[in-house]
Amino acid sequence: MKRLIFLLNLFLSVTLLYGQQSLTINGKVTDTSGASMPGVSVSVKGTTHGVVSDANGAYSLQASGQATLVFSFVGYKSHEVQVNNRGIINLVMEEEVVGVEEVVVVGYGTQKVKDLTSSISTVKSDDLAKTPASQPMNALQGKVAGVQIVNDGGPGNSATVRIRGIGSFPGMNNEAPLYVVDGMFYDNIDFLNPTDIETMSVLKDASAAAIYGVRAANGVILIETRSGSYNQKTKISYDGYEGYQIDQNVLKMANSQQYTAMANESGSGTEVQDVLNSMQKWGRSRVDPNIPVTNTDWYKQVIRQGQIRNHSVGIDGGTEKAKYSLGVNYFYQDGTLKELNNYERMNLRSKVDVKATNWLTVGENMIFSNATKYIDASNAWYNTYFAVPIFPVYDLTNTAATPFKYASADPLGYRNGQNPFPGMVSDQDQQKILKALATIYMEITVIPKVLTFKSTYNNSYTQVNERVVDLPWFIDNNFQNPHGTLTKTTSSYMNQYWDNILTFTKSFGSHNVTLMAGTSYKDETFQKLSAQGVDFPTLPQSWYISQSLTKPATAVGDDGLHQYGFSYFGRAAYNYQEKYLLYGTMRADGSSKYQQKWGYFPTVGAGWVVSEENFLKNNDYVPFLKLRGSWGELGNDHIQASDGARTTSLALTTMGGNLVSGTIAQNTFSSLKWEKTKETNVGLTARFLHNRLSADIDYFSRDTKNAAIPVNIPLIGGSVLKAVGTIRNSGFECTLNWSDKITDKLSYNVGANFATLKNQVRDLYGQPYIDYGTAEFRQRSYVGHPLNAYYGWKIAGVYQNQAQINADPIAVANGLIPGDFKYVDQNKDGKIDGSDRVILGSYFPNLTFGGNIGVKYLNFDLSASFYGQSGNSILNRRRGEMLWTSDGNLDADLAVNRWHGDGTSNKYPSSAGLLKVWNQKMSDYFVNDGKFWRIQNVQIGYTLKNQSWLNGNFPETRIFLTADHPLTHFKYQGFTPEVANGYDDVTYPVPAIYTIGLNIKF
Repeated sequence: MKRLIFLLNLFLSVTLLYGQQSLTINGKVTDTSGASMPGVSVSVKGTTHGVVSDANGAYSLQASGQATLVFSFVGYKSHEVQVNNRGIINLVMEEEVVGVEEVVVVGYGTQKVKDLTSSISTVKSDDLAKTPASQPMNALQGKVAGVQIVNDGGPGNSATVRIRGIGSFPGMNNEAPLYVVDGMFYDNIDFLNPTDIETMSVLKDASAAAIYGVRAANGVILIETRSGSYNQKTKISYDGYEGYQIDQNVLKMANSQQYTAMANESGSGTEVQDVLNSMQKWGRSRVDPNIPVTNTDWYKQVIRQGQIRNHSVGIDGGTEKAKYSLGVNYFYQDGTLKELNNYERMNLRSKVDVKATNWLTVGENMIFSNATKYIDASNAWYNTYFAVPIFPVYDLTNTAATPFKYASADPLGYRNGQNPFPGMVSDQDQQKILKALATIYMEITVIPKVLTFKSTYNNSYTQVNERVVDLPWFIDNNFQNPHGTLTKTTSSYMNQYWDNILTFTKSFGSHNVTLMAGTSYKDETFQKLSAQGVDFPTLPQSWYISQSLTKPATAVGDDGLHQYGFSYFGRAAYNYQEKYLLYGTMRADGSSKYQQKWGYFPTVGAGWVVSEENFLKNNDYVPFLKLRGSWGELGNDHIQASDGARTTSLALTTMGGNLVSGTIAQNTFSSLKWEKTKETNVGLTARFLHNRLSADIDYFSRDTKNAAIPVNIPLIGGSVLKAVGTIRNSGFECTLNWSDKITDKLSYNVGANFATLKNQVRDLYGQPYIDYGTAEFRQRSYVGHPLNAYYGWKIAGVYQNQAQINADPIAVANGLIPGDFKYVDQNKDGKIDGSDRVILGSYFPNLTFGGNIGVKYLNFDLSASFYGQSGNSILNRRRGEMLWTSDGNLDADLAVNRWHGDGTSNKYPSSAGLLKVWNQKMSDYFVNDGKFWRIQNVQIGYTLKNQSWLNGNFPETRIFLTADHPLTHFKYQGFTPEVANGYDDVTYPVPAIYTIGLNIKF
């Protein structure tokens, strides 16, 4: 018996030894067409041991006879193959199932594209990374139909983002979408490094966004940050670029010759004398002695090239039990304004997920951002536009000037110094922005593949330390800043969310069900403290309030806010045979912000996968076709909690036969609540021609009920906000993409998208209209027209000669002369008055469009994208400065094309006409066409793979050149047609950016 046991042990030992002994395993990896696949990662599961297939797809590595090999490659399915003591293992890699089978992020979960009944667009990291920008939303411009991105050229400045128009009354900071970063809510994502984003999903319709309830009325943007993968060999990557920003389409202003001509024609002796004073002080031109020798191009003086750089290092990987992603990023951007004007940010991030047991997974995600931003001087671009060209930047004879001998227009007779440089040098406004996002979660598998429970805690902390410095300076007695001021403000924001979610997924034959229920608790606090000092030491080391001679008590501010809420939400998704789809969500939001404590936001959706029907199934020409429709309600709690005033008025009455005076107190406070949006969406998702062509088409109609609008107070006067308005946005969206592989070496893709938008006021609580803006530049909201449309007189042309004046009774009655505007008499009553005013346009584009093209040949890749919009108008507020002063300069287009004789212009008035009240009416002279199209981005790259260097494997390396915004075509007389609210009183220009970059993967 003992001998038998010994023999059995020996046999088992030999078997075990044989099974565990190291083998040399060779093989080749190919794709489904039989082509070799270089660069495939082949690793031993549960270890860090692995190799990469060579240029012929061949590999060789050591492993035990019972090991499992893991084959992985981006864009292809991962495969696990048991060795089973084999020395040769060949493998055919299949492409990853994408398109309709792809999983996308939705609120509190994921869904397959084929199962969606709502409108969701997803953009991946590779597309975002092509745009060199400080803010991720800048990179989204033109990539998603129905999403309008309005860039701001200032360093570190956030773009204005609008999803399917505006449903709230503008100007109350209530238009932005909700950003959800790894489950945490934000009003903006200026702290995120675009290369740290894995995917960005835009939830456009109510069906998709309603799960977020009271904060989702303006759409939702879901962001998943970069993460590692289980059983992944550690990968180290570097992404970086260096480049320059160059202002394009620099507005041409009137030069000295043009300015002098306009002054001489103006009929103003003062303007003529100002020009003569310039010639007397600085001399006459040798070419033309009738104009000053000084010819300053002020934009050329204040604009510079700005540097931009971005460098990131990431480490991703994972084992069988854990996955991780770590990274660090440095970003720097100069402003193109020649002053202390830049943005610098350092980011650290970590994301770790651990399978603690077979039923418990825990994880954390942390992002730390530390930024410093120097803000451009508030009036720098404004002063530059109006600075006349007939005086220089410096005046060396001005010995009294300090700290620099800047010139002033004041001695020439102008009412201010005009030189932008003193303010640019003295203003040193700094913001230090610290942001920390921390997320921890645990996920419990209650029933494997059926029931899970996930609890997530999110904490977001932001602190902004702002220092506004206005140093003293002196140019002359009428152009100086005698007292330096220092203002410091500290603001802190702490937002906490705790979500608990239970998810049930089960198939019952042909019936597939997913149920989700959850709760969410929020706690949001804000604190602010500010103070000011006057007359402080000019050395930066002494820029403290305590060092100031005067500390005004009225400049001390203390503010704060604490809001909290609790929500219940649920979702049900059902499909039968993956053919008939039903979807619904419900959210109940409780909030401490309003008197109405609870809001309820339901949604329903349905879909029909037509391609699963027998008459279309297995049709390669139409492999996928789905019809879908949805309806839902959303909320917007960016409306203030209450509004109004307590007023008193005098009154007289009789008491006992005697006249008695007294007061009447009236309370006009309103009880506001969140706005509620109802939206209907119908759409089509399809794939054609062997999945080479994809199409997503949607029509939507969104009504904002309970819109907070100003309502006039009868008898008392003034207005108060009430939740009584109705605003509608409707439109059509279409996205088409084509991709094809011509040969194994050559492939390409082409895409295009466009969206229409109709913004319309539907109800103003019985009021005929609501005015907005100033009386001089009136904007007005009428029922049936867009919000805050431009409102004024239409111009029929310019009177060319005295005969036209004599033939027009309106011109005779108003004492007009040739060179004056001729307005349209809308009601044909023989006079021009307020009743002749009409809608002149809107700043909402009725059409936005974008597109892209990409080509790959061997290791070369080329991509290009474009973007544009039309149907919108811009109020050229700068030209309206003539209403208050004639001292400033004007753009060259006006100077060249002004009326200066019969037939010279039927568009612009004469120089003398510019000074007349008649020609200064709010008209389409001030309202310009804002349409434009742009080459958005061009990038060319070359990738090195599977190269050997110094007897070692050279890492995968890609070098690329990028031109961002290299060409923009528009007719508007300004730096840029991108004006967020359509009111251009000088906008920071959006520069073209040229970079060279490098990506390395170890």
